[in-house]
Amino acid sequence: MKKIILADSAGFCFGVTRATQMAFQAAEENCPICSLGPIIHSPQVVEKLEKKGVKVVQKVGDIEAGTVIIRSHGITAGELADIHARNLTAVDATCPFVKKAQDYAAKLCAEGYAVVLVGEKDHPEVQGIISYARRAKVAVVANSEEALRLPIQFKIGIVAQTTQSIETLRQVTDVCLNKSKEVRVFNTICDATSVRQDEAREISKQADLMLVVGGFNSANTTRLAQICRELQPRTYHVELAGQIESEWFAGVKNVGITAGASTPRWIIDEVVERVGSLEN
Repeated sequence: MKKIILADSAGFCFGVTRATQMAFQAAEENCPICSLGPIIHSPQVVEKLEKKGVKVVQKVGDIEAGTVIIRSHGITAGELADIHARNLTAVDATCPFVKKAQDYAAKLCAEGYAVVLVGEKDHPEVQGIISYARRAKVAVVANSEEALRLPIQFKIGIVAQTTQSIETLRQVTDVCLNKSKEVRVFNTICDATSVRQDEAREISKQADLMLVVGGFNSANTTRLAQICRELQPRTYHVELAGQIESEWFAGVKNVGITAGASTPRWIIDEVVERVGSLEN
C-alpha cells in the first residue's frame, strides 16, 4: 500500500475562493455576462462557468453590453477605464492581495521611486500592476540575473507578483541594494503562496515521487512543480487524474501530492483516488 502525503494547503486560496464564488453568483443574477480573461487559471472552472453563460473575452472592445467579471489576477488601469466608459456593469473579483500590489506600485511611482517588479513580464497580474505605476516605466525582472542588468538609480522601489517565491524577492533586493542608496521594498507575496511553497519543500523531502496538480497555465502551480523538482526529480505536473501514468510509480512507496491555489478540490480528490487505486 502506497503512503500518500497530501499538503494541508492544497487547492483554492482565499482570493480564488472569493473570485469563483463571486463569478458563479454573478452568473445566476446577470445576463449577458462575460469575464475579461479566465476568472482563474483553471480550465475546468472556466468550463463550468461557460456552461452557466459566462463567456471569456480577451478585450473590452469585444463586450457590447451587460456585465463583465474582472478576473482574480486583475486587469490594467486602462481596461478598467474602458469598462466604465462603455457603461458596463463590473463585478470586481480581483484578489485583494493583487490590489495591494497595484496600490504599492502606484504609491512608489508617485513618490519618485524607480519601480522594480519581481515577476513574469507576460503574466496578466504583472501587466495589471505595471499599469498602476502611472507615468513611470516599470522594470520587470524574473530573477537576480536580470536584476544585475538594471541601471543605477537614485532610489528604487520593489514590489512582487503575488505568487513569486520569497527567495527570488530577497535575491533581487540584494542586487538592488548595490544599485541605489535608497531601496524600499513592499513584500506583496501573499501568505498562501509562501505556505504552499514551504509545504511543497517539506513533502518533497519525504516523498519518492511528487505530483503537483493544477492548470498548466497556472504560474503558481508551475512554480510549485519547479520547487518540488529541485528536491525530488521524480516530480510530475498534472492537470487531471487521467494524465497520471502507472509506470511512474515503479518502486515508489511514499507519494507526495500538492496543488496550486487555483486547483478545485474535486480534481485533487480524483488524483488522490487515482493514486490510491494503483498497485505497488
